[in-house]
Amino acid sequence: MRIISMHKVDAAMEAGAMPSQEVIQGMGQLIGDMQKSGVLIAGEGLRPSATRVRLRFSGGERSVQKGPYRGENELIAAIALLKVADMDEALGWASRYGEAAGDAELELGPVTEPWDLGFMPKPAGAPTRCLLLHKGNADSEAGKAPSAALAKVTEEMRKAGVLMLSERLQPSRKATRTKVVGKKPLVLDGPFTESKELIAGFVILELPAVSAARDFGLRFAEVLGDVEMDVYPLQD
Repeated sequence: MRIISMHKVDAAMEAGAMPSQEVIQGMGQLIGDMQKSGVLIAGEGLRPSATRVRLRFSGGERSVQKGPYRGENELIAAIALLKVADMDEALGWASRYGEAAGDAELELGPVTEPWDLGFMPKPAGAPTRCLLLHKGNADSEAGKAPSAALAKVTEEMRKAGVLMLSERLQPSRKATRTKVVGKKPLVLDGPFTESKELIAGFVILELPAVSAARDFGLRFAEVLGDVEMDVYPLQD
């Protein structure tokens, strides 16, 4: 089965602190091991909330809140990875997505690129890659399928070459949450009524069960230290 593991923002990440060389090397080793074992499907990190935008749609009206901001409703129902010219184009697609979704909350932010970490200069004309987070609500927690209008906008994104990845999460009753503090893990089973911690990044893995992600989570914590992660099975 395919699962998504989403780790949460900590104070250093939110402050925009560069990861240490030790963290970069440890994460590179972990990602390399997952690639060699054939379990890694995709993964990206998000930049701090100061670079993000929160969009709310209610009764046909849209409101936009620019970061930085604190977490509020951070349960995730779906994600989409977009490749666009700039954030304005990404915001246009996100607005169309939100209008099609009806009453909904979205978060849009650029993903971390090699040049953000100082590995290389930013190439001229490099596209902007953004992660769109579609927040959970009563309908997604009940397992309700997306509307035809939303499916249509998603397909238009795909045909336009904008959509790099699109996934829907199963309800939180099928998820687990792992909190690692002082190298001691606490694993909680869903459902979850809320999550107040902003998403910092994700990986999608091919594993036999959600519980099989526990070892990955512990290795992840060995690299980052104290961390909180939500693990969900993805919709087929």
